[in-house]
Amino acid sequence: MTVSKALAELPYVREEIGFHDRAEAMLPDFMERIYRTSPFYREKLDQAGIVSTNVRTLEDLAQVPFTTKAELRHGYPLGLMAVPEAEVVRIHSSSGTTGKPIIVPYTQEDVNIWADMMARSLAMAGVTRKDRVQVTPGYGLWTAGTGFQAGVERLGAMAIPTGPGNTEKQLEMMLDLGTTVLIGTSSYGLLLAEEIQKRGIREKLKLRLGIFGSERWGEKMRQRIEDILQIESFDIYGLTEIYGPGIGIDCSEHEGIHFWSDHLLFEIIDPTTGRTLSPGEEGELVITTLTKEGMPLLRYRTHDITRLHLQPCRCGSPYPRIDRILGRTDDMIKIKGVNIYPGQIDHVLRMTDGASSEYKIVLTRHQGKDTLLLKVEGETGANREEVAHACQHNIKSRIGILVDVEVVTFGSLPRSEKKSRRVFDEREE
Repeated sequence: MTVSKALAELPYVREEIGFHDRAEAMLPDFMERIYRTSPFYREKLDQAGIVSTNVRTLEDLAQVPFTTKAELRHGYPLGLMAVPEAEVVRIHSSSGTTGKPIIVPYTQEDVNIWADMMARSLAMAGVTRKDRVQVTPGYGLWTAGTGFQAGVERLGAMAIPTGPGNTEKQLEMMLDLGTTVLIGTSSYGLLLAEEIQKRGIREKLKLRLGIFGSERWGEKMRQRIEDILQIESFDIYGLTEIYGPGIGIDCSEHEGIHFWSDHLLFEIIDPTTGRTLSPGEEGELVITTLTKEGMPLLRYRTHDITRLHLQPCRCGSPYPRIDRILGRTDDMIKIKGVNIYPGQIDHVLRMTDGASSEYKIVLTRHQGKDTLLLKVEGETGANREEVAHACQHNIKSRIGILVDVEVVTFGSLPRSEKKSRRVFDEREE
């Protein structure tokens, strides 16, 4: 069954919608609603001298000020709520590890739409009502576990809500219940895959699909997970501030992440100047939530670096795409006058024979001179010296900077049940 046919069979997919210009057509109604219902945006637009009824096109939208994470934190706990409290049925929250957490209120319609988008994502990955779906992300205030479970149930598949960690229990459930779809972070997907390989139990499992998100991950890691588990894997996208996971996913063509443009308007901007960029140009993703009620967001800066693609995908889906996330503006490493994103390192490892998917970047400073050391795992049997030389050469030719490379024993870098930390900045302030 093609992706387009699979989506069309879902009762909550509106077939006539799905193109980027349809999102633009929804903009006037959204601007009228947000000005009427949100005290935060009413004040913000008034201060900027923006008349909401005059914002009708993407060109008009480009003149509207951005919404930032700092504003969401400043509004803690419910300063951006745009409905009466009696209409809020749930809240979720960011972790708050880098500052005040962001509290996101949801109406019942928000919950329904999120479940619809998640069900679409699962359907695009090939999940059906016959699947048994093991949900390993966390539950509670974090959006992931709850969001995935709602989508699985909306689709009509069987949810196995194991939650995070406890690898022994995860494997027991996979074996005993015949799990066919694994959901989690890519880091935990790799950890489970390597544990399955170590125990020699792959042939006893019924896994056929993996859906991984909550962190940026590269093709080298995708290939390793797929090779060990003998599955096809999909990259699912989302942010706590924008519902959670499920606002986009890659299809079986794996040429970008389709997003649900009947609910979300995506723009790409120059992260330095704020200028709107054309499709195909690399920049920062900005999202406007066209149908969200509890906490609608207008031109929210995600800090995620990607490109927008409006041309049709070979899978047949009419929904537009973005590239898989290259990195974040706040993850950017500036060294020796060159800007580096972790995603660029993933690309280099993919083209370097003998290099595994796992790496870490160590930044140091000595006598005012910055140094970047890339520690990368070598594949079993690979010549470490040759891999280090090839990796160093590829970084120089592709990124334009000479770095130190140390190839370490396969499996020696830490694995994570949550998200992997890649960058360790030890430079003196």
